[in-house]
Amino acid sequence: MKCGAIVEGGYVCEQVTHLTVMKTSLFYAGDGFAAYDSTGEVVFRVDSYGDTGELVLMNASGRCILTVRRKRPSLHQRWEGFVGEGTEGKKPIFSVRRSSIIGRSSMTVEVYNHPSEEYQIEGSFACRNCTIFSAEKEAVAEIRRKVDAANHVVLGKDVFVLSLKPGFDGAFAMGLVLVLDHIQGDDEVDGDDDGDGSENGSRVGVDPTHED
Repeated sequence: MKCGAIVEGGYVCEQVTHLTVMKTSLFYAGDGFAAYDSTGEVVFRVDSYGDTGELVLMNASGRCILTVRRKRPSLHQRWEGFVGEGTEGKKPIFSVRRSSIIGRSSMTVEVYNHPSEEYQIEGSFACRNCTIFSAEKEAVAEIRRKVDAANHVVLGKDVFVLSLKPGFDGAFAMGLVLVLDHIQGDDEVDGDDDGDGSENGSRVGVDPTHED
């Protein structure tokens, strides 16, 4: 897998990494997230800047790493990511769009500073069950429901696991989470309010023994 740094080299995973991501605001999609490593330390946090429509990914100390915003007008709900704080006078480093107007579960990610690099996101973020594939069809990241390993209980959708393969940029992955939350966050799935992780009669592919 080539990948490497897209947003920032310091967040490229050296080994398989599992981040527990928690939604910190339940009032508006995407307004707040916090991502924790396996030791419980904050790695990323997210905030929004008022009415600007910009979402800012920060590190644990509050340094702005990435800003994402929706491109308007945009037929396919295209979102763009910019290094650092703000977008004024900057060129985007990547964009995310629906692969088609009808297809809800597939997204295309274009990386501008790596022209030959493209990713596909398959599955449903609303179900917290989706996978990011490289151009070579290799799974480089996954989003799955979080399981309480002690009680074998699937937690609510406001807590989920972001699993990253070695060589993948964790800051880039979190930027994609922010975009997915806005594009698919309102695509709620009926019939899964009991917290058992079942979607349309089948169990989400998570490992109940997995600890993060």
